[in-house]
Amino acid sequence: MTLLAAAAGLATPPAQAQRRGPPAVLATTGMIGDLVREIGGDRIQLEVLMGPGVDPHLYKATREDVARLLRADLVFYNGLLLEGKMADAFVRVARSGKPVHAVTELLPEDQLIEPAGADGHYDPHVWMDPRRWSRAAELIAEKLIAQDTAGATTYRRNLAALQERIRRLDAYAEQAIASIPERQRVLVTAHDAFNYFAARYGIEVLGIQGLSTESEAGLRRIQELVEVLVVRRVPAVFVETSVSDRNVLALVEGAAARGHRAVVGGALFSDAMGSPGTYEGTYIGMIDHNVTTIARALGGEAPARGFQGRLAAP
Repeated sequence: MTLLAAAAGLATPPAQAQRRGPPAVLATTGMIGDLVREIGGDRIQLEVLMGPGVDPHLYKATREDVARLLRADLVFYNGLLLEGKMADAFVRVARSGKPVHAVTELLPEDQLIEPAGADGHYDPHVWMDPRRWSRAAELIAEKLIAQDTAGATTYRRNLAALQERIRRLDAYAEQAIASIPERQRVLVTAHDAFNYFAARYGIEVLGIQGLSTESEAGLRRIQELVEVLVVRRVPAVFVETSVSDRNVLALVEGAAARGHRAVVGGALFSDAMGSPGTYEGTYIGMIDHNVTTIARALGGEAPARGFQGRLAAP
């Protein structure tokens, strides 16, 4: 058991009589926050700690962040060391008696990916597989019900509706990625955030950096990926909205020097979603954007505005 898990075990939901108004819920990332928003609706007050373009691997909690965590009735974080620099803050909040939950708690170990060279750590980017992320939604609903039993019917109804939308998204993604010619079905990105996506949809993924953006890409790694682009005639590589594009552009230049033209196929949402108030600023919109962008850039078939026709015009 981790120190945080032990500390969290001391936390119990406050009695309903001690709370006035809707539960105050804090989520660390936009991907978690969107699930909480969809399930909780207007029965909760939601605050999301990290906004668009923020890298959770590098995020350090400020004094004000800790105060926000302590003010919340319920805290959801990803876990699996995604928010690795916030561990001390989570322990402090858990020890205060507040419920603090990793949304990946319900996933059995055989559904977690441990990439080679990850030093025994599981890949935290679980949201890249809609089926696994649907399990995270179940945990959120369960903990909201424990916090606000009067809202149980609402939370369960909202969860069921959300999971059906995620199911439709997953079916679209499966079809779109399968339409990419097999030789070109390789996804090259800035860092190793797409392993769950690869496992679900049968596409090879190659990140320039490792699981965390803290790791640095060496010249040897860039040369290896240039070789892949040239030999397999991969038409596109992808930048990420929360990671520097420097290494990806180096790949494009390296391939060009070898006589192969690879373009930047678009910017993918990896560790953060799009802007609040946009379709891409929702979990479903984020994955729809990624799937559509990847499929179209690698020679597959997908509608320009995604499976719901809601993506921003290219």
